[in-house]
Amino acid sequence: MVLRFLGTRGEIEARTRAHRMHASLEVAYRGRSVMIDCGADWRARVWRLAPKAIVLTHAHPDHAAGLRDGAPCPVWATEETWRVLARYPVADRRVLRPRVATRIRGITFEAFPVVHSLIAPAVGLRITAGRARIFYVPDLVYIPDRAAALKDVDVYVGDGASLVRPLVRRRAGTPIGHAAVRTQLGWCAKEGVPHAIITHCGTQIVTADARAVAARVRAMGEERGVRAEVARDGMRVRLP
Repeated sequence: MVLRFLGTRGEIEARTRAHRMHASLEVAYRGRSVMIDCGADWRARVWRLAPKAIVLTHAHPDHAAGLRDGAPCPVWATEETWRVLARYPVADRRVLRPRVATRIRGITFEAFPVVHSLIAPAVGLRITAGRARIFYVPDLVYIPDRAAALKDVDVYVGDGASLVRPLVRRRAGTPIGHAAVRTQLGWCAKEGVPHAIITHCGTQIVTADARAVAARVRAMGEERGVRAEVARDGMRVRLP
């Protein structure tokens, strides 16, 4: 399995060469690939990129608004996400059912509901190809069924909106927003995930000195026995 971080920027104004495009990941295996998320930055570019399949984690603009003019391929999303995107002219809509393994271009996806937004309910994606397994969740407060989601996962790819302090508020008694990187590294330690990569980067990461941020994330990971790093646009990771 090969991961290519097409974009690593969250829904923020700031952008740099390292974090220029809205967060999106390409997962490839044996010459076939799937694009995950297609935010507003990708609205024109997705047609040039011409993926063969797209999977959405949720319907927020920085994850789905690149499809406002349609899509060049089939798109998989939960029924909740499709309801939010009802007016998008996506011709080939496929339904991704929670906790049902779905094979897309030789790669298996299993959607785990996560707490993030009431308006745009989100999922994290447990992705398996060959012997490699990752969990991709660019936006979340927490994972209700965390043990099952992270069981035997090689790499956790998580939410970089905030390093230490969670960005969480309550709406109708339900927490919404973003867990801190430090919190997510704690989850990885508890569930035995050896490697974490942070994407969907917020202002705290994007506008800071890259070396200092990388060192801080690496140190937080080392404290918990997890190899931790910050993704950048164009970065590739090859899993065995």
